[in-house]
Amino acid sequence: MPERSSKQMERLIKSNLVAAPKPEDIVAKPPSMLGVRLRHARLVAGLTMMQVAQKSQCSESLISKIEAGQASPSLTMLHRIAVTLATNISTLTTEEAPREGPVLLNGERPVIKVGGISLERITLPKRGGFLQANIHIVPPGKSSDGLIEHVGEEVGFVLEGSIELVLGTECHMIQAGDAFHFSSQTPHGYRNTGKVAARIFWVNTPATF
Repeated sequence: MPERSSKQMERLIKSNLVAAPKPEDIVAKPPSMLGVRLRHARLVAGLTMMQVAQKSQCSESLISKIEAGQASPSLTMLHRIAVTLATNISTLTTEEAPREGPVLLNGERPVIKVGGISLERITLPKRGGFLQANIHIVPPGKSSDGLIEHVGEEVGFVLEGSIELVLGTECHMIQAGDAFHFSSQTPHGYRNTGKVAARIFWVNTPATF
């Protein structure tokens, strides 16, 4: 028997031909892996949602929605939350168990999406690791949404497209073939002002993303 569409079901319910579903029959969408891990990290840290929100400079409502899988934070905001919880973005977002071995073949590297930006893993997160490398894939018009700063050092190489790299009060337009290096303690961020997606090979230490 073919399944009825939602509109057909609504008409049948209104006509009293079909009983409305009971609350216990409605299955809620489960929280995302990010939401589950964020809540776990918050509870381990002994912090309330309000405390995390205040330290991360966001609203308590946003923290609640992220934990429930109803909102996706920007890269900058997720970094602030991770710092508040004494962890990093990798720990909060990696859904698969790290693969063994030194080689990650093309097409088999995990990709995570944060606030419209994708991070293709070049190194997989592991406890005690100091080095982290990703390919940042930034669609046109997308940005890191603000500046972040933390302990460490970063180096990168633009593979495709172009981005505007913001370092403190300076803005640098860089394109395919250009490289950069800076202290992570310098407030930094980026945005794609071009018409094509940018791909940047980005290495930082210690592990931040």
